[in-house]
Amino acid sequence: MGGDTGGALLRLSGVSRTYGERQALHPLDLDVAAGTCTALFGHNGSGKSTLLRIAAGRDVPTTGQARFAGRPVREDDPEVRARVAVVGDMVACYPDLTVREHLELVAVAHAVADADAWIDHVLADRRLSDHAAALPGSLSSGQMQSLMLAAALVRPRDLLILDEPEQRLDPGARTRLAELLVAEKEDGVAVLLATHQAELAEAVADRVVALEDGRVIAEGTPAQVLARLGVRA
Repeated sequence: MGGDTGGALLRLSGVSRTYGERQALHPLDLDVAAGTCTALFGHNGSGKSTLLRIAAGRDVPTTGQARFAGRPVREDDPEVRARVAVVGDMVACYPDLTVREHLELVAVAHAVADADAWIDHVLADRRLSDHAAALPGSLSSGQMQSLMLAAALVRPRDLLILDEPEQRLDPGARTRLAELLVAEKEDGVAVLLATHQAELAEAVADRVVALEDGRVIAEGTPAQVLARLGVRA
């Protein structure tokens, strides 16, 4: 794919976002390279989700530009849709499709080879094998979160964007989530993660960007940023 990103698979340059008179995100720069994880850290309303929507092409910055592999990020760009997987806070599910049928739909949309075997693997990985025939309405909130993760894992991806994926997961599932994200990095995937859980940021991130009221207030390694903020992992 065209363009030199200087080592960054995802590059945000001077990106900001204003809604009416509200400045949700002040201008910032952000690079995420393949095989690395950048964690956005902050409380609700700090600007994390706005930044993720821009990175995924689901929102347009007021100033600046988001580029993926050297091309402007647009959600309707087939190349971006094929290579960027997003796990949001909520997921739109079809009430009459089972867990497995949801994953089959994703696999078909992305022409996944040997889809049945891969779906079996992902169901087991996310502890959903016993719920493969279940409808979304019967799932717990934690199981729904696992389904969202599974839908991202069943498809090809070079960039994985996650908005507080630890939400509604029990401690064991959070540990498995951290292991999953480390494995994604080892496979060369670029990971951009929003979280307000210090433990997850410390476990998986190479770099942490702390946001408050849409501004960057600290950035660096997890240890550096958490120490500066006085947060214990």
